[in-house]
Amino acid sequence: MPARTLGSVLIVTEAEDLHGDALGATLRKHHGHTPIRLDMRDFPRENGTFRLGADGSYRALSHVFGLDDVTSVWWRRPHPCAVPTGLSEADDTYRRAECDGFLQGLLWSVPALWVNDPGADRTAGRKIVQLETAYRAGFAIPETLVTNDPDEARAFIESRPGPVVYKRTGTGRGAFTETRLFAPGDFDRLPTIRNSPTIFQDYIRAESDLRIVWVDGIEWVVRIDSQSGVGRVDSRLDTSVAFTADRLPASVSKSLTTLMGALGLAFGVLDLRVGIDGEFYFLEVNPQGQFAYLEIKTGLPIFQSLANLLVLGDGTVIP
Repeated sequence: MPARTLGSVLIVTEAEDLHGDALGATLRKHHGHTPIRLDMRDFPRENGTFRLGADGSYRALSHVFGLDDVTSVWWRRPHPCAVPTGLSEADDTYRRAECDGFLQGLLWSVPALWVNDPGADRTAGRKIVQLETAYRAGFAIPETLVTNDPDEARAFIESRPGPVVYKRTGTGRGAFTETRLFAPGDFDRLPTIRNSPTIFQDYIRAESDLRIVWVDGIEWVVRIDSQSGVGRVDSRLDTSVAFTADRLPASVSKSLTTLMGALGLAFGVLDLRVGIDGEFYFLEVNPQGQFAYLEIKTGLPIFQSLANLLVLGDGTVIP
């Protein structure tokens, strides 16, 4: 497939995003292509315009050149618009909604390859949707309860034959919260879930953990020797252990393809746990998860794969 035109890749992310920086450098190195970068918090400080007439449509942001030339978008880390606050909370809410609606509409109307489609990205970020879809795709799933009812949580925990872990329900930005084993002293804290629904799951005793970067059908699989360090419950807590490039069994790869197709995602970062029973358990998929450290640890050309997808429409990397 021929390369897309110069200036046609748009990266929507926060200004300080290192992944956005790395992809920009990769696009320049491998494709001679300088992407457009957009932090949505710059609006409405900057001007924006959409016009539709007999000659077609026109989009412009005063600090972005070539918006109408965009043919692919990495919807990496979008933010709400940074609307100045006024004297009335109701007025602030109204203006924020108007600005978000305008800027999102301006961008989402661009006829481009979206990585990911914003609607699919938002839906797939809901862990209950992920779990249900992964189950239907054939993945093994730990016994799970998601609730804000302390009594339901207590009954679930007391009914399980082994340890239980708990974690947050979202995959979006926020303070890092690790997956933790539920301890007897945590029963006193169960009332706090009333205002913060929580996931409770059987703890899977692991042989290792896998983190997989999916680039539109290309699987970049990294096996993490999580059980040799302090990340035995949550592999993200220890990056000093061995990280090794790996492959998935055909049956697991098939479930992964089914899952990502059903979620409508062209890109995602998935966590699987390989149990001591040999089963591959699905834990979660983050539609825009962190992966730079996987490339650093293993040398896998993940950024080049993503750059190829955005420029060529195919994430294949030819050695």
